[in-house]
Parts: sequence; C-alpha cells; structure tokens
Amino acid sequence: MDTRHLRAFVAVAEELHFSRAADRLGVSQPQLSQQIRRLERELNATLFDRSTRSVHLTDAGAAALDPARALLRDADAVRHAALVGRSEVFGKVSIGYAGASSRELLPRLARAVRTEHPGIELVLQSLVYGGTAPAQVAAGTVDIGFSRLPVRRSDVNSRVFVHERVVVALPADHPLAAGTAVRVEDLADEPFVTFPATQGSTVRDAMMRITAAHGFTPRILQEAPDSYAILGLVAAGIGVTITVSSVQHIATPGLVYRDLAGPPMHLAAVIVWRKNENSAAVNAVLEAMEEIIPTPEISPPHVLM
Repeated sequence: MDTRHLRAFVAVAEELHFSRAADRLGVSQPQLSQQIRRLERELNATLFDRSTRSVHLTDAGAAALDPARALLRDADAVRHAALVGRSEVFGKVSIGYAGASSRELLPRLARAVRTEHPGIELVLQSLVYGGTAPAQVAAGTVDIGFSRLPVRRSDVNSRVFVHERVVVALPADHPLAAGTAVRVEDLADEPFVTFPATQGSTVRDAMMRITAAHGFTPRILQEAPDSYAILGLVAAGIGVTITVSSVQHIATPGLVYRDLAGPPMHLAAVIVWRKNENSAAVNAVLEAMEEIIPTPEISPPHVLM
C-alpha cells in the first residue's frame, strides 16, 4: 500500500476539502484525486461521498481513518529510526521564533540540519514577540530563540546575526509620504498603530525610545498583535508606525515605507541560548546557524541598545 495514497486519504479526511488538502500536501488537485481513486480501487471501497459543494467520509472511510493514521505513524517511525541510525547526533531541538527577520531563515536552517544531522528533529515554536525569547530560553521552554538587543538576562548567551534598519510605514496618500525620508519630529502629532505594550515587542520599545529622544510620546490610537495586522491598519489610514526593514516584503496596497531622516538607525537581531551545558543536538544546531547566518563583521554606527 503506497503511503502517498494514505497521506492523501488522511489529508482529505481531515480537511474535508480536496483543494485545501492538495495545498497542504503540495500537490495538484487532479493528482490528489487520482491518489484517492487508486486507494479506493485497492481497498475495493468508496472512502468519500463527493458533491460539488461538500466532501464527507463514508462509513468505510471513517472506519479506515484511524488505521491509516497508525500506518503513517509507523512509516514515519521507520524513516526516523533509519535516519538516526546513520546520524552521529540525534534528539529534539526547540526553536522559538518571532518576526520576519527569523521566519525567512527557518527553511534554510531546517534544510541544513536535515542534511548535516538527520537525527535531529527541529521543533518550531512561534513566540509572537521576540522580546520574550530570552526568558523562555532561560526557563527551558525553548532551546534556542530569536530576539533583538538589548538582552538583559545574564543566564543566556546571545550573538547578533543581522542589523535591521528602522523605517516608518505610512498610508500612501499621507502628506509625509511625498518625500524620500521622514523626520521623526514630524510624526509628533500623528496617530500611531503598534504592538501591545505588555507583550514584549522590541519594535514597540524601540519606537518609544526613538520618539522620546525627539521630545514626544507617540499618540497610540490602535494596538495590533502582529506586523501584518499593524501594516494593514496603516494602509487603511488608521495611523502610522515605526517598524523595521525586514517587514518591507509586506506590500499591502495603500502602504508605503520611508527611511527616517538623519543617520540610519538599526535594531540588532540576535540568537539566544542557555549558558549552562546544552545537548549535543543543540550545539550542532548552533553550529549550523553560525554557518548559515554568521555574525556580521561590521556593525552600523547607530544600533539601538
């Protein structure tokens, strides 16, 4: 029995939607339908009742679902055992990530670890806000975390992997969007959209320090939990925000980014890990990170600390 057909069956059974199941598996919908038909022929049973509007498991499909899941778990166990058998290092390593600067690195890291250390299983955990990563690393909730300077805990190590430029995001029709750069003091009377104050956002903390250095406290009109929501609100004309260059791939209609006038300011994104003895698997992942995202040789002159 082809495990690809079983995975197709389980995906459709869980999604009850062929298009969503195809997206989940990374195959075309006709290919997925063909795999289901082949499994049904092999089992001599109809697994789904299909119509143009809905998909439902038949009695045979419902009865086959748990055994199919069990077979796939066994197949995954065989594959993992074979990988570990030829790997010098094995174990689980949990990585806490937040923000665009770390998200884009995860596929490269996963590929490198799988190639060099197939016995290591990466467990990826979204932290929402990078400022919480040092505490979670220290507490053992995650093994390695992505955060930003300053890291004020003495029980974790950290190293810089990228410097992110501080920028301002504005509605496209805003008068300040007409220029190539915006003076911070010109934002003093603007409504702001930003992250919640109590959640550990390093970007919000940087915004408050920058505005304070220019003699004002921003008038925060709306808080939102992530950069996508914040930038969507900015595009809708709710307010402006100070953010970092790593989110500039978010190209929402009605949204523009501008540099801040004066010498460029940067936030330093860092990797954090525990100071006490770490497992061989954690050390192997840290080494892989050093190869993929080494510490920059030169730091820009204006890094917010």
